[in-house]
Amino acid sequence: MSRLVAVTGATGFIGQHLLKLLASRGHRLRLLVRSLPSSLPVCDPPIELQPGDLRDRAALERLVEGADAVVHLAGAIKALTEADFHAVNVDAVAALAGATARHAQLDAHFLLMSSLAARESALSAYAATKRAGEDALSALGPKQRRTVVRAPAVYGPGDRETLVFFKAAARGWSMVPAGTDGRVALIHVQDLCAAVAGIIDRPPPDDIYEIDDGTEGGHTLRSMAAVAAEIMGRKVRIAKLPHRALGSYAALQQITARMRGQPAIVSAGKVRELLHPDWSVHDRRLAAWLRLGPAIELRAGFAETVGWYRAQRWL
Repeated sequence: MSRLVAVTGATGFIGQHLLKLLASRGHRLRLLVRSLPSSLPVCDPPIELQPGDLRDRAALERLVEGADAVVHLAGAIKALTEADFHAVNVDAVAALAGATARHAQLDAHFLLMSSLAARESALSAYAATKRAGEDALSALGPKQRRTVVRAPAVYGPGDRETLVFFKAAARGWSMVPAGTDGRVALIHVQDLCAAVAGIIDRPPPDDIYEIDDGTEGGHTLRSMAAVAAEIMGRKVRIAKLPHRALGSYAALQQITARMRGQPAIVSAGKVRELLHPDWSVHDRRLAAWLRLGPAIELRAGFAETVGWYRAQRWL
């Protein structure tokens, strides 16, 4: 069944992959955009563009007007201050949920893309605001459905966030915190988008769900680096980083960020997230509901991603 799906964050890494999939399934799409995208899937009817951003309440109302489903992908993964995180990861969710309650279909379905970090909200401002953003869905109407997907690290063609990991592996290096061998969940972007499309077509009971590539116990940074390096014909060497050195580096990054007025890539909160021992998935109800096993296992997904990076001369 074709539905009108309103999407935020559609021009980002995950969003670009999701648009192609939803368009291929015949859904009508309406996107919140700050500027005209360089390319969009060819659809019939054409994709609607709603100019504006997450602070523009009128634009949010126009975005969700009459929508059958709302997919909120937009979010902040780095920010100068906790207030900046809160504005995007909490206030914008509440505003969009409120707009959905007033202007979308009475039985509209709201899908919030959250993060596994929300499971450990005390670790960082990012984690705390992702958790608070989940709570902000209380602004939805009483008959409106809601699904929260706590995504793990997402990789695949087009991703800039994991590029630094692949660049290190290409040089034969993997940097890991000393004395830890934490578990990390991963998912290929196409598998994540397949899950989102499945949720739109067949919403699960209202709740918070986790998702990954199906690997029990997750992966380690060492095992991931070994696979990536092998794909690129390298042997990986492990550089163990002392926790104190990581903390000092994060502090320096934050000082520099304030001076430049730009968010730090590495913050004290991000270091605490990195040192957390268990980012594996504990809940597989969503995979069981969707009857979707991951289509792309780690080695094949890494090989595809490396090939794409090389073709684009990013690697």
